[in-house]
Amino acid sequence: MDKEWGKSIRPARYWHRQGADHAVCDLCPRHCHLGPGQRGLCFVRANIEGVMVLTGAGRSSGFCVDPIEKKPLAHFLPGTPVLSFGGAGCNLTCAGCQNWRLSRARSMDRLGVVASPRAIADLAFGLGCRSVAFTYNDPVIACEEVIDVALACRERGLRTVAVTAGYIDPAPARDFFAVIDAANVDLKAFREDSHRKLTSAHLGPVLETLRFLAGEAAVWLEITTLLIPGRNDGDEELADLAAFVAADLGREVPLHFTAFHPDHRLSALPATPAATLLRAREIARAAGLAHVYLGNLPAGALGGAEDGETTACVGCGAPLIGRRGYAITGWALDDSGQCLGCGRAMAGVIEGPPGTWGARRLPVRPPGPGLASG
Repeated sequence: MDKEWGKSIRPARYWHRQGADHAVCDLCPRHCHLGPGQRGLCFVRANIEGVMVLTGAGRSSGFCVDPIEKKPLAHFLPGTPVLSFGGAGCNLTCAGCQNWRLSRARSMDRLGVVASPRAIADLAFGLGCRSVAFTYNDPVIACEEVIDVALACRERGLRTVAVTAGYIDPAPARDFFAVIDAANVDLKAFREDSHRKLTSAHLGPVLETLRFLAGEAAVWLEITTLLIPGRNDGDEELADLAAFVAADLGREVPLHFTAFHPDHRLSALPATPAATLLRAREIARAAGLAHVYLGNLPAGALGGAEDGETTACVGCGAPLIGRRGYAITGWALDDSGQCLGCGRAMAGVIEGPPGTWGARRLPVRPPGPGLASG
């Protein structure tokens, strides 16, 4: 048995026993069947002596204060700082993963910081953050931990953000998102075959998660699709994706198209050209989507004054929020989020004037043993 399993473990929920000592995970659609001493594909859920546990509990790869726009979230507390952190492992195997050193980690050595839920909430509050983000690797695999941290954040008056691929079963999804205020769901592709080739996972469960978030959950939703040349950037696929968002989720749900940079198992592919992102936005707008953003490009890549990040009013077309490199450059909303020109409310979560955090990224070194207590 892995010697690390005796450390930082807690009982898991969302599983059932099969036979005398086998455990079946009920967290995500993979439903891993684990014999004693085995881990799931996600790496962090394991069978110890016939009991499903969550390994790496209370441990993180580190903390950083980011602009909320980096998640990316364009309509959720714009301009404010968010405390970001993550763990190791993932329930997808994305070929082009740009955080693969964490998501495909097979050692808890990646998780060098120990922190209790209360300590994380206290750290975020003390740094002046408005929210805490579960990111870097997919947080659904540590569902139990996320729920505990999110509840501690609520006690401190902090919002919570999940950056996820949405590959989770319906029952745990309800528990997970019940304590989440905003989510950016990474929709990897909009064809079953391309989604499966890129992630080794099926597309259907992700679409069901998106429908649940848009239709039932009290969660602000935005979507990101990383456009990978030749893998998920065909015109028909993009048109179908945009039509799904418009019809099933809502035309004012923000959609972010971001540029791929060669990494992991797709290091031989070229980076996504700016022209591909511009074409994708045209297709999405033609399908009726009101808020389509372009990201992950170097400054000036789109040419001229084009930035791909400005939010326009659905009512009168006036620019509501101007952005440049995660920084707010213009603001035409009142404190309740209504357009100063025509009075139409912008979809999203706006509370007062914009924040002024800007494009800073601040790594945070926890204050020693105090962070691990509580």
